[in-house]
Amino acid sequence: MRSHLLNDTTAEQYRRSVTEGVERVAAKIAATDRPFTGVSVDALAPRIDGIDLDKPLHDTTAVLDELEEVYLRDAIYFHHPRYLAHLNCPVVIPAVLGEAVLSAVNSSLDTWDQSAGGTLIERKLIDWTTARIGLGPAADGVFTSGGTQSNLQALLLAREEAKAESLADLRIFASEVSHFSVKKSAKLLGLGPDAVVSVPVDNDKRMQTLALARELERCEEAGLTPMAVVATAGTTDFGSIDPLPEIAELCDRYGTWMHVDAAYGCGLLASVKYRGRIDGIERADSVTVDYHKSFFQPVSSSAVLVRDVATLRHATYHAEYLNPRRMVQERIPNQVDKSLQTTRRFDALKLWMTLRTMGADGIGQLFDEVCDLAVEGWRLLAADPRFDVVVEPSLSTLVFRYIPAAVTDPAEIDRANLYARKALFASGDAVVAGTKVGARHYLKFTLLNPETTTDDIAAVLDLIAGHAEQYLGESLDRAS
Repeated sequence: MRSHLLNDTTAEQYRRSVTEGVERVAAKIAATDRPFTGVSVDALAPRIDGIDLDKPLHDTTAVLDELEEVYLRDAIYFHHPRYLAHLNCPVVIPAVLGEAVLSAVNSSLDTWDQSAGGTLIERKLIDWTTARIGLGPAADGVFTSGGTQSNLQALLLAREEAKAESLADLRIFASEVSHFSVKKSAKLLGLGPDAVVSVPVDNDKRMQTLALARELERCEEAGLTPMAVVATAGTTDFGSIDPLPEIAELCDRYGTWMHVDAAYGCGLLASVKYRGRIDGIERADSVTVDYHKSFFQPVSSSAVLVRDVATLRHATYHAEYLNPRRMVQERIPNQVDKSLQTTRRFDALKLWMTLRTMGADGIGQLFDEVCDLAVEGWRLLAADPRFDVVVEPSLSTLVFRYIPAAVTDPAEIDRANLYARKALFASGDAVVAGTKVGARHYLKFTLLNPETTTDDIAAVLDLIAGHAEQYLGESLDRAS
């Protein structure tokens, strides 16, 4: 079994095996003509359930053949221009190369003696990102597994900085369309069920600052502690960007931690055209960024950034076997000192490879393309009487629903849209997402692929309308 260990004696075997795997994936991507095969859970589950993991195949070629059957053939391919569903981006080749390197070397970024140059590369990228945000000379941060972890850590720091006598007195303010991880983080941090105050949004799905001001005033009058305001720069459902400068003013007035969840909107940090849409982010106390959403990086690649490095001490614990206190005096950089994780992948390498190959402008131009595409998509929807579109996009998300000419029952229209999404997914011709606006069901395009065209959008809209009309026709037949 030692023949499977990667070392100096098996380097050639490693080269052959990885090359064969890459060739399989490359061939699959080259031949993929739709984002999904439409396979059902009931069809796929028995294939995987039937595999006996206690009977290995002993040959990587045989394993790859099997993988073709249980994964590669039916995977959902985000690179396809008609994958329009969630916040999943196609990935750039330099980042995929970085993934291959970091997996083989297998550095762990918790301590210097497990990563060496990897530690310094991650720190350089953190400095680069904080400079792009404009957080100032005392800023710092660390890579995380994703936006949920980044939000959790930011709110942990905010909780500790609030110095409340009772956790029950702490309040977090976030818009009614903020990410669910805000409420989840509050629960994990031991806060009460009323800890997160939902602030109404305007017609553009942006936090209403007048409503926020009223809630902060009520909080103060009730003798409670405003622990944090979470402003969103790119909501998951609408791509909306809260009014960051006005929120910053309110946070200053009430001495409240300002966290900006820019997991989606962080692509604007590299934007050539639209950087101004997140003006005010530089006033945040902490920021979440997901490079694996809008920097075209493979999952996972995220970070939490803070204005004041001193606040990261709230995540610092020392273990004699790992990062003893004396290392601080010896100026040995251990990233575990500021991370919620211990063992941690060298995900920063992917972004490093991307920046060193494409540059920030290269990334920004790709993100600008999808933002431009969303505007074109919005114009198509706004001009099409078959659809109702919710808001003009701030980033690259479109929320809409099919409105049949002859049906007025909102519940029946809901069912038609739900059916259309499900039928489209089952066909494999395209993948779209869904959400609710108020009590009604809507569909959603999340446009993160610069290869997607307005023709793709128009074709998918026709498919959606066709499936919805089929459902309504069958519904009328059943009723008659």
